[in-house]
Amino acid sequence: MEKKIYCIEDDESIRELIVYALNTSGYEGVGFENGEDFFQELDKSLPDLVLLDIMLPGDDGLTILKKLKKSSITEDIPVIMLTAKSTEYDVVKGLDLGADDYISKPFGIMELISRVRAVLRRLGPTEPETVLSMDNLVLDYEKRIVTLDDEVVKLTYKEFELLYYLMRNKNIVLTREMIMNEVWGFDFEGETRTVDVHIGTLRQKLGDAGKLVQTIRNVGYKVGDLT
Repeated sequence: MEKKIYCIEDDESIRELIVYALNTSGYEGVGFENGEDFFQELDKSLPDLVLLDIMLPGDDGLTILKKLKKSSITEDIPVIMLTAKSTEYDVVKGLDLGADDYISKPFGIMELISRVRAVLRRLGPTEPETVLSMDNLVLDYEKRIVTLDDEVVKLTYKEFELLYYLMRNKNIVLTREMIMNEVWGFDFEGETRTVDVHIGTLRQKLGDAGKLVQTIRNVGYKVGDLT
């Protein structure tokens, strides 16, 4: 699967060049002019890496970086800063805030792609846990079995994938759009009712353990400690 890379750059010509270079280098590049558009898309789908310009209209790159690193959902997304500033202070500040690398403008496209590959390679793939448990609920992804008090719970394919996505993001609030994109593979406006229906049937089948699947009003759902 192609790695998805978001680029936040207000200069249209630079942004389009970067996205084109990413797309022709085996990645899925998506460009944004400002932080507002970027965060709207972030609610729907998470990228594998972010290219972030420091000088932006509205929230600047360092402010956006702070927001990314404050959220448990986005804190682990690698970030490469793009900046026309070359002072040591700006570089150190960005790295201290959690950026993984930086590139000073002007830069060559091949250098950019090389840095992207290096960061992704350095972080490496993380193997998801295959056996997840909460209280008396256990999910074995490889065996595709869910047990409750050692009794097998029969789930449909989508119910199983939904529960797995929620459990491996324990205590993280997931929007309906994020769930739709991850479990169903698309995000069509108005289709998120499908998520609500499947949450309902999942809770029914889990019985008393269904209370672990919590509704976060006006946002989405999470599996986690009861609050």
